[in-house]
Parts: sequence; structure tokens; C-alpha cells
Amino acid sequence: MTESTAEQQSAEEAEPQPHPWSELAAEHFDLLRLAPLPIDRHTGSRPLRFVELGRVERHSKEQSVLRLSIGLPGQKVRKEQNLLEVWVDHRSKEVRIGPDNGLNLEPQNRGLGRFLLAQGIAWAKQHWAHYRVEGGALPAKDALDNEARLRRDHVLKAQGFGIEYQDNLQLKASYGAGRVSELHGDWHREKVQLVGLQEAAAMLEQADQNLHRQEVEIRKLEERIAVYKREDGGLRFTIACLVVFAVFQAGLLIWITTH
Repeated sequence: MTESTAEQQSAEEAEPQPHPWSELAAEHFDLLRLAPLPIDRHTGSRPLRFVELGRVERHSKEQSVLRLSIGLPGQKVRKEQNLLEVWVDHRSKEVRIGPDNGLNLEPQNRGLGRFLLAQGIAWAKQHWAHYRVEGGALPAKDALDNEARLRRDHVLKAQGFGIEYQDNLQLKASYGAGRVSELHGDWHREKVQLVGLQEAAAMLEQADQNLHRQEVEIRKLEERIAVYKREDGGLRFTIACLVVFAVFQAGLLIWITTH
């Protein structure tokens, strides 16, 4: 074995290997309804939208993990977007709610942040409410403007987290909590709604009925427009005949007068 090969192998051994659960694909899916909201001056229009909630979890004697993801039909997002993980260390009895680089969600300002945190907290409280919560630093990119910072802080505080700032500009901050039982698993249900299979089927049936009703109304309107067009054509012909007759009468009158 050459020296370069040995160095390469030692370097590969020194590199931290990714956790086998770090790339888990979603196994269970639900439908989320994002309610229509007024236009926001920063994020733009917020129409009615449906997105996909993916869920997968794993358990061992040492650790447990819950991985939640948001899928957008017809739209691709970056690998680190629309993802929340909850890691549970049974050895130290601690729960970490991530990701470490902060929640990066698309679409923004639709209530998805609180929803994902609430889902992760409810899962942790169901099994390990007495575990401690591992805090961490908040990324500075979430506080580039005051409104974004206030929105982020509101979401975290609403779920039971505390926030501490390390500078006067309020750029460097950390979040934390005591135990899992102190966190809150609620969210704005009027903004984000879990849609069951029966509800989805009822919505599709209602949409199909509305489309059929609209098709009938459109067909009636087209028939009325066709009638108006025929009447309009008849009126135009009548007017043209009257104009010709008037011109003929005027010409005849002029001829009689001059002769």
C-alpha cells in the first residue's frame, strides 16, 4: 500500500459518516389545505392551495427520529427546504427539534412553520414528555429585517420556546425550553387544515358538481348569445333595407322636383 493511499483511507475514516436516518424518505402522506389569506406586501398573493405532508419515523434503543416534509405539487424545492426533524436521544433523555439551519419553508407566511413545530411537539409529548429540550442558536438569516424576526419569534414563543439575544442589534439569538411537556402542540387551524380521505373525496365531488353546474350555465349563456346574434343580424338587415329605401325615396323626390 502506497503512502498516498494510506493517507486517503485515513482521511476517509476521519470524516464523519452521515447518520443512516439522515436521508429517510417519507412513508406516510396526508393532504394539507392552506386557506386563502389577504395579499402580503412581502410574500405576495396567498391563494387557496393544497400541499402534501410526508411523514416517516424510526426508533432504536438509543435514538428515535421523526421527519416531516412538505411537498408542493408541480414545484421543486431545495433539499434543505420544507423539512423538520425531531431527534430523540434516549441515553441523555433529550429532544432536539431542528433542522439546525432553521426552518426554510415554501410557500412562506402560510402557517406551515407553526404547523410543523406543533406536529413534532405533539409526537414528542406523546412518548417522552419528561425529556429535556435541547436548545440551539437561531440563524441570523431569519432576522435580516425586523418584520421577519418578529414573525419568527412569534412562532417560537407561541409553541412554548424562550428566546435570548446576545447583542443589541438582535441578530444573534438562541432558543430553548425546559422539558417537552412545557411546549405547545397547537397551530392556526384556520390557516392549515389536515384533510382526511373522506373530506378530500367530498371536496372533489363538490368540485365536480360545481364544474357541471358551470358547464350548464355556460351552455345556456352561449345559447342566449347565439339568439342575440341572430336577432342582431336580422336588425342589421332591416336597418340596411330601410337605409336603401330612404336613399331611393330621397333620390326619387329629387328627380321629381328637378323634372
